[in-house]
Amino acid sequence: MEVFLVSLLNGLVYGMLLFMLASGLTLIFSMMGVLNFAHASAFMLGAYFAYSISLIAGFWVALFVAPILCGLLGAAIERFGLRRVHRNGHVAELLFTFGLAMVIEKVVQMSWGLLAVPYRIPALLDFPLFSVYGTQFPAYRAFMLLISALMFLAIWLALTRTRVGLVIQASLTHPEMARALGHDVPKMFTLVFASGMALAGLAGVIGGNYQTTSPSMAVTMGPIVFVVVVFGGLGSLLGCFIASLLMGLIQTFAVVLDYSAADLLARVGLTVTRSSPLGELLTMPLPRIGALLPYILLVLILWFRPRGLMGTRDT
Repeated sequence: MEVFLVSLLNGLVYGMLLFMLASGLTLIFSMMGVLNFAHASAFMLGAYFAYSISLIAGFWVALFVAPILCGLLGAAIERFGLRRVHRNGHVAELLFTFGLAMVIEKVVQMSWGLLAVPYRIPALLDFPLFSVYGTQFPAYRAFMLLISALMFLAIWLALTRTRVGLVIQASLTHPEMARALGHDVPKMFTLVFASGMALAGLAGVIGGNYQTTSPSMAVTMGPIVFVVVVFGGLGSLLGCFIASLLMGLIQTFAVVLDYSAADLLARVGLTVTRSSPLGELLTMPLPRIGALLPYILLVLILWFRPRGLMGTRDT
């Protein structure tokens, strides 16, 4: 029970961090059709911006300023980069964002170095909030859960209860009709892209000190974010939320559950050894293949339900 509860809490924290990062990409991908390879780079920039700002003004100032900087960068990228290459098709957009991710990574390496920086948890939140069977749960992780939940609520309210949100939703599904009604759809594109980058930057601010702030952050988080977006379904914020929690829990529990497929078969009376057909694979413990599970689920969801869990159209 101890392992289950601690892993559940850690899985929720990681899953909500994934949601913060993936929610912006969900909007960008569904509205603009842009597979933004530089999205995880905004996560990395948010962490590095927060580290530098916190050295001067403290963590709480960085919590607000760093996402704004990432959002402004995103607006500039969409206005002066993506909008220009859009006329050449999705392949040009993909190559542009891929190259942009490489440029951002090199700029980070030249600016902050190749090694991880000491981005620390703020002293105000650096204490155990409660204990679960003797295992302490840090207050900062509870803070991450709170920020993630508030962000989910804010996005949902903005999309469903404000005029701008309704225009964005109309632009997501019927851009030509929205344009015919007099709405500035390109401006909506810029707003959504900037907001998505800002959300990724916010995830970097609160996730950079939870993980490790290093130039490999984008490469580490990028693939799993795309899994979340596709698995949850394009255009579905709720699907993104469910997929994020699912992937966070799967990856967390896969580390601590020392089981294999052979153990499950043994419960129904089938004995599998290493010398059995496919024995090496079936006896492999779950922690060794835990990192592959999200991608296995991605293949399965694309096979059986290409639109994802709650998507409105096929991927």
